[in-house]
Amino acid sequence: MGFADDHLIPLVDEGLGNSAYLVDLGDGRALTVDAERDLRTVHAAATRRGLRVAYAADTHLHADFLSGALQLGHDHGATVLASAAGHRGFDHRGLTDGEEVDLGGLTLRALATPGHTDEHLSFLLLDGDRLLGVFTGGSLIVNSAARTDLLGADRTEELARAQYRSLRRLARLPDEAAVWPTHGAGSFCSAPPGTGRTTTIGAQRQTNPLLAAPDEDAFVRQLTASLGTYPAYFERLAEANRRGPAVLTAAPALPALDAGQVGALLAGGGHVVDVRPAADYAAGHIPGSLSIPLRDQFATWLGWLLPAEAPLAFVTGENQDLGEIAWQAYKIGYERLAGHLVGGMSAWTADGRARATTAFVTPDRAPQAPYIDVRQKAEYTAGHVPGALHLELGTLAAHAADAPDGAVVACGHGERAMTAAGILERAGRTGLTVLDGGPEEYAAAHGRHLTEGGAR
Repeated sequence: MGFADDHLIPLVDEGLGNSAYLVDLGDGRALTVDAERDLRTVHAAATRRGLRVAYAADTHLHADFLSGALQLGHDHGATVLASAAGHRGFDHRGLTDGEEVDLGGLTLRALATPGHTDEHLSFLLLDGDRLLGVFTGGSLIVNSAARTDLLGADRTEELARAQYRSLRRLARLPDEAAVWPTHGAGSFCSAPPGTGRTTTIGAQRQTNPLLAAPDEDAFVRQLTASLGTYPAYFERLAEANRRGPAVLTAAPALPALDAGQVGALLAGGGHVVDVRPAADYAAGHIPGSLSIPLRDQFATWLGWLLPAEAPLAFVTGENQDLGEIAWQAYKIGYERLAGHLVGGMSAWTADGRARATTAFVTPDRAPQAPYIDVRQKAEYTAGHVPGALHLELGTLAAHAADAPDGAVVACGHGERAMTAAGILERAGRTGLTVLDGGPEEYAAAHGRHLTEGGAR
């Protein structure tokens, strides 16, 4: 049994596509790396092993989640370890390139690897002189490197060149060294889907196309060409993490609201989020509400489509976890949670209030109508219905005027398309049909073949 099998526990957030790590230091203490604000899995894993988190290390000022390091300081007395160049506004041990932290048998060594962000550090984990592995955060990830455009288009190339140098520095480590990235498949900070979560330096030398780039210019072109859009909330979380998220003394909750309170919230500029499955929303929902089904990707779309400063109320279905909704919101800094509608849609209609419906049909029943594809660019270019209008869900509100009435709205399965329909209906589009399925099924049902390329 190796070190990673026995002492290192990856904690994967499938929705955000990130991994945190809990390292058992062997004496009742633990190290975490890149733990997010929702610490339920960290606390559970530590409790199972009887561990106290003594150190909480962050590789960078994360844009895609609020850090849990400060909370671990409160809950466990952990020392926060982070880049001195991040200028965090709370107590922490600021590290510079080459600086080491004695973990009590193991050693953590900071390695400056800017590129994804300016202040980015990787952390080498050593047992004496033996390198066990490296926590690479958003520098070297499985078969790629994390995006370099989070600080603005004017700095993308500069940071891509820094990323080139950082990856070359990491690639000089021994082949057998384990690579433990934070960003992975599903993260909007990284590019390739469907890849593994961890790897080794040797494997990356052989399979990472960015390490195969013949020179720096080719690397920059290759990396920047892979960058798609990313959620709007990324723009503010790095600064929130620099200041330090508010320490929580209790788990977030969703208070009970009646129909009148929900109606008043909506009339007053708040937002109603319907977290039920897409089919339930289609069958009847509060006019003006937005469908974001409660699933792994819930936080991503909440943070992409709705403002953090407006109060939110939630419509739930039977047996949906209110605590899960609250934690998903809190981990990306959404704290104005007014509550949930007690009794759901039955209570809404029993109060004499109107409900709206949206057509939700299988591909064989979809009308011959303009087809709107709301998937990401990479998904669209890999194969789409001929003649489809491509309007990414994340930017749809700004382009709603381009959408025709009476259109078929589609994604890969139906969840994002139902969200898109809500956005378009709020913008005045009428007669929409949401596809319960994806482009392959639609094309087969209508005797057509998918087309590649051509994204806007």
